[in-house]
Amino acid sequence: MRRFDGRIAMITGAANGIGAAVAHRLAAEGARIAVIDLEEAALLKEFSGLPKASCLTMAGDCTQDDVLRRFVATAEQKLGPIDILVNNVGQSARERGGAFVDSDQEVWRFVLEISLLVTLRLSRLVAPGMKARRSGRIVNMSSDAAFAGDAGLADYATAKMGLIGFTRALARELAADGVTVNAVAPGAVRTRAHDRIAPEILDRLRKGTPAGFIAEPEDVAGLVAYLASAEARFVTGQTILIDGGRWML
Repeated sequence: MRRFDGRIAMITGAANGIGAAVAHRLAAEGARIAVIDLEEAALLKEFSGLPKASCLTMAGDCTQDDVLRRFVATAEQKLGPIDILVNNVGQSARERGGAFVDSDQEVWRFVLEISLLVTLRLSRLVAPGMKARRSGRIVNMSSDAAFAGDAGLADYATAKMGLIGFTRALARELAADGVTVNAVAPGAVRTRAHDRIAPEILDRLRKGTPAGFIAEPEDVAGLVAYLASAEARFVTGQTILIDGGRWML
């Protein structure tokens, strides 16, 4: 299918994992893409096979406001107005994570910054143009951790649930202007982060998922592609979990 011919899609955190899978899926269906990640070498390698005329890559720290502004300005100059925004960038505290009672405010601020505030900032830069053109799709990447409240992820769960509230409010504001805003909440997905997880933890993740397996990034990309398409024109303000049944709404 070529659902995105003539469309411009912007994806953050696209050097690997879910972000890369989403970018490739949208490009395969005809979109011209603008992608950004902190890891320049990985980003360039990931998208080296795409024509430069249809793929803009930019290395930068998405937590920096000037980087986001430059990214949007460059993308619009080289590719055109943004039709699809996928706010994928985000992460947990990783090796600095742990029980909330032992946590550090500096870590909370980092997790909230990268997993919530970056999405608000970039959406603020892109949404006005979508509203003016009366067309657009915004997809925010939440997590089933927001619903399950996994131990040791209090800051991450807070940020990802904040994204859901933002998604609903922005969807209500933009619905009459032909812009949809939705969230995707993945569960256990096989990404590079799994390389640092002990086998027994991965096994516990698998056993805790009714479907009995860990998803691939491409599974999430398929859902994002649907929400970004014209087929989803009547879907807005929703959060769709893709977690093999771990949490059911």
